[in-house]
Amino acid sequence: MSNDISYDAMFSGIIGRDYDMLQLMSPLSAEMSKIVGRAVKHYADKAGRSLNVVELGGGTGITTLAMLSSNDDVIVTSIDSEPTMQNQAKENLKQWVDNGRLFFKLDDAYSALTKMADNSADVLATAYTVHNFEHSYRERVIEQIFRVLKPGGQFINGDRYALDDIFEHTRTVQEEISGFFEVLIGENKPDLLEQWIIHLFNDESENHVMREGVSLKQLEKAGFVDIALNQRMKVNALVTAVKPI
Repeated sequence: MSNDISYDAMFSGIIGRDYDMLQLMSPLSAEMSKIVGRAVKHYADKAGRSLNVVELGGGTGITTLAMLSSNDDVIVTSIDSEPTMQNQAKENLKQWVDNGRLFFKLDDAYSALTKMADNSADVLATAYTVHNFEHSYRERVIEQIFRVLKPGGQFINGDRYALDDIFEHTRTVQEEISGFFEVLIGENKPDLLEQWIIHLFNDESENHVMREGVSLKQLEKAGFVDIALNQRMKVNALVTAVKPI
C-alpha cells in the first residue's frame, strides 16, 4: 500500500512538468488531485480487496496517478475524449499499464458509461471534468454513473462547485482571475493566460456553471445517499455520494 511520501516522489518524477505547471496556474486544482486520491484510498482500505475504479476525464494522468498510488488494490479504467492528452497519460503512466492496473478508453463520458454493464464499478472518480458539461448532459452522465456503480459503490468528484451565495462566488472568481494575471504575466505566458480566461468564462456560463445546491439535489434525484460536500477550497470542493445497497 502506498503512502503520501512515495506518492509525491512518483508525482514529481513521472509527470513533474505537468504537475509543476498546474501548481503554478492553479495550486488548488493540483491539491484536489491528491484529495481525490486520498478519498479513493479511504474506500479501498476499507474494502480490503481489488477495486474497479472508473475515471472520467483522465487528462494527462495527474489524478489517475493519485489514485493508482493510493492503494495497490486499485485498478483504474481512465476515460477521456481528447487523444492528445490521453496519449500523454499513456506515456506518463506506462508502468501501471504494463502491470495490468491501468486501462484507457478514448470516448466521451456519457458514451463510455452507456457501454458499461449495470453494477460493474466499485468507484467512479473524477476531477475537474463534470463541471465542463452542459446541464442536460451532466444530468445524463450522473444517471449513468449511478447505474454503473455497484450497490455500495461511491462517486468521488473533486471539482468546481459554485457557491450558492452568488455575491461571494463572484468575489472568489474575481480573486482567482487576479491570481491568474499575477502568476502568468509574471511568467511571461500571455497565451496561456488567454486560454485560462476563455475557459473560465465557459465554466461560469449559465449553461455550464455547477452550483453547489443544485448539484447535490441532482445526486439525490439520481438515487444517491450519504451525499457530502467537504474540503471546500474557494470554488473547489470534494463531493462524495454512495449508491445504496
